[in-house]
Amino acid sequence: MTQEAQGGSSATPHTFAEGYLFGAPIHGLGWFASLLMSLAAGFAAFFASTFLAIFALLFYNSFARHAIDFNVTYRDVGLPVGLVVMAFAFIYMGRLWVKDLTRKKS
Repeated sequence: MTQEAQGGSSATPHTFAEGYLFGAPIHGLGWFASLLMSLAAGFAAFFASTFLAIFALLFYNSFARHAIDFNVTYRDVGLPVGLVVMAFAFIYMGRLWVKDLTRKKS
């Protein structure tokens, strides 16, 4: 039985709706799963931003003929981006977890 027959609408996918991330439901997770997802998001953001910063600094050093140390990419780019994304992920996942707790009790 399709969603139209049940009264739902399948015309709008839940890709960016609240509680979904790229179509995968992230609501209904426990506190430990929410914690792991937040940490994973922070680590992924750290590594992605550090990767991009290393290549940006590589091109800058080669074209501008400067010798900037690559430790800057970890300390000044990767760490702040990772911490900010992790903080937002903790807030978002924690809010979803609390919503699910209050919804189940009432």
